[in-house]
Amino acid sequence: MTIDFLNLAQAAVSKAVERGADSAEAYVSRSKELEIEVREQRIETIKSAEERGLGLRVLRGRQFGFAFTTNLTPSGIEEIAAQAVANAGQTAPDEFYSFPTRTDGYPEMSLFDRELQTTNVEKKIELAIEMERAARAFDKRVKVIESSTYHDGEIEVGLVSSEGMESYYRAALCGLYMALTAQDGGENQTGFAVDYRRRIAELDPVKIGREAAERAVRMLGSRTQGSCRIPVVLDPYVVVSLLGVIAPSLTAEAVQKGRSLFAGRVGEQVSSPLITLIDDGTYEGGIRTAPFDGEGVPTQRTVLIDGGVLRGYLHNTYTAAKDGKTRSTGNGVRGSFKSTPEVGTTNFYIAPGTRKAEAIIGETKQGMYITEVMGMHTANPISGDFSVGAAGIWISEGQLAQPVRGVAIAGNIKELLSGIDAVGDDLRFLGGKGSPMIRVEKMALSGS
Repeated sequence: MTIDFLNLAQAAVSKAVERGADSAEAYVSRSKELEIEVREQRIETIKSAEERGLGLRVLRGRQFGFAFTTNLTPSGIEEIAAQAVANAGQTAPDEFYSFPTRTDGYPEMSLFDRELQTTNVEKKIELAIEMERAARAFDKRVKVIESSTYHDGEIEVGLVSSEGMESYYRAALCGLYMALTAQDGGENQTGFAVDYRRRIAELDPVKIGREAAERAVRMLGSRTQGSCRIPVVLDPYVVVSLLGVIAPSLTAEAVQKGRSLFAGRVGEQVSSPLITLIDDGTYEGGIRTAPFDGEGVPTQRTVLIDGGVLRGYLHNTYTAAKDGKTRSTGNGVRGSFKSTPEVGTTNFYIAPGTRKAEAIIGETKQGMYITEVMGMHTANPISGDFSVGAAGIWISEGQLAQPVRGVAIAGNIKELLSGIDAVGDDLRFLGGKGSPMIRVEKMALSGS
C-alpha cells in the first residue's frame, strides 16, 4: 500500500509540472471508519464508511492553485493536474506561498494497532454492550441510555512534492462514548463519558459506563444558587471546552489577521505561573499524533505558554514565511485531502501539576465544582469575554455538597488564566485537547 500511495502522489506531481506548474505537492489519503451503537443490549446501528482521494497544490510563480479528486485512475490524475494548474492562473500572486523542502527524517512512532485490525466486529459490539451494562448496574436511577457507542478509524497518508518531500504513515484509533439519563421522581439529569485510545486493549467499557452514570446521578436533586463571586474548580472536561476557544488564538494565522487575544504578547506573562500550555504532535498515545503534518513537516513539541509566559505561536509554512523570523512548527493541519493545510493544533494540553484533585477540592472552603458548561464557543476570541451556562456541585467546607443547575459563569479568559491558583495531576484528554483539574481563585457566578 505504501508504494501505491507514493506512486499516485508522484504521478500527480509529475503531471502538474508537465502542465506548467513550477512546483507541486500531492497529498493522498485513505480513511476507514466503523461505528457501532447499541441500546437495551441490542445493536441499534452499525455504520461503516471509507473514503480515499488526492489533493494537489501547485505554484506557478507565486500564484497558488488547489484541486482534489476521488478518481485515482490515470485519467483522474491527469484531470486533477490540469485543474490545479488552471486554478493557479486565477489567483493573485502571494510572495509567502511555498512548499517545504525535503526533511532528514521523521520520529519513530507506533500508531497502528494490529490487534485492533484483527478484532472481529462481535467483540467490538460486546464492548458497547458491556459499557451499557456497567452504566445500568451503577445505579437503578439510570433509566435511559441515549447512546452506547463504539467507534474506530484507520487512516493512511502519503505526501510527495517536487521539492523532494516523500512521506507516508498509517495510523488507527478506537473509542467509546456513552450518553444517558438518570431519573428520580419527575427529575431528569444527563451524563456522558468518552475515551479514545490508540490500542483497543486499553479501552475500559466498565469505567466509561460507570463514569457516565455517576455524572448523571450526582446531579439529581439540583437546586439553583444565588449570585456570588467565589472560588471555582473546573473539571478537566470543562477546561477542554475552554481550550477550544484558546487554541485558535495561539495560531499565527489568527495573530496575523488581528483575531487573537494573545497578539503582540510574546515574552509577557499571560497566565498564572502554574500554567504550561503545550502542543505536541509527537505525544505518545495522543489521538492527533503523527510523524508529519499536512505539508510533510515533522511534528514537534511546542511549548506555547511556559510558567505563564507566552513563548510563541503555532505555524504552518505560509505563516512562518509571512512572519519572516521563524519556521513551521509542524502545525499545517488538514481536515482531509479535500482541504489545504491550515494552522491548527495537534495534542493541545495544559501540563499536569502536582496536586491531587481531592486535595484541591478539600482545601476549598466554599466554592463550586463546575462539571458542565453550555455555549463556551460563544466566547469572544479577541477580547476573551464570555458568559456561559454552567452546572456542577457546590463545595462546602472542602466537601462536595449540593448539585447546582441554572447558573452562569462570566468573566474574561485572560483574567481566568491569571487567576488560576491550583493545577491538578489528573491530566485527561478529550480528543485532541487535554487538561487536569484547575481552580480559579475567584469567578462571578450568577443565578436566581
